[in-house]
Amino acid sequence: MRSKMSSVKTKLIEAEEKALTLFETIKGKGLIVAGKSEHTLNTEVFTLAFELFGIKKYWHKRIVRAGKNTLCPYKENPPDLILQNDDILFFDFGPVFENWEADIGKTYVIGNDSAKLKLQKDVELAWQEGRDFYLQNKETLTGAAFYAHTKSIAEKYGWHYGNIHCGHLIGNFPHEKIIGDETINYIHPDNDMLMSAKDKHGNERFWIYEIHFVDTKKEIGGFFEQFLN
Repeated sequence: MRSKMSSVKTKLIEAEEKALTLFETIKGKGLIVAGKSEHTLNTEVFTLAFELFGIKKYWHKRIVRAGKNTLCPYKENPPDLILQNDDILFFDFGPVFENWEADIGKTYVIGNDSAKLKLQKDVELAWQEGRDFYLQNKETLTGAAFYAHTKSIAEKYGWHYGNIHCGHLIGNFPHEKIIGDETINYIHPDNDMLMSAKDKHGNERFWIYEIHFVDTKKEIGGFFEQFLN
């Protein structure tokens, strides 16, 4: 059983590494520019993913959000916006590589707006801080406790937390199917199960950890998510 779980984790890590390569290529090709719509950028990334890895399959909707749309959590479908000068935007993509899911979120800033650059930096630092807390307390940590801790990290950095959960399971259950059961399958304030608990078949469960910080007055948000390991 241990070797099987090690294999699952390895495949999830490999999928994430490919997704991270995709994100670095997006940036390297200069695709993130003012004057382009969210939809157009989304389509360009989809095309790039096919060119790099031959993938057309995503396990949840592909998201590019800019400006005030960065306040919106995953479930919302705000109107398409045009990227502006000194804008902030984030990507949320879940490509499938050879039937193994990745779920990656990153924030980018066009220009030199100090508040937006701080937000971009803070969401990644907060993710690393939360990940360290999780690894230190993994065996005794519930979803509710981890969500509460993540909200406290947001406050420490001077932001509000922007979603009703801060992550979800990843593995053999597509994202769209676990929506609706946001207690046991999500890092949710009502989830009192241990994150280290096994699934109904006795297998280890694996988690995606999400950071979504917002400032509603400035109408900006930042997002960062990766595999917890």
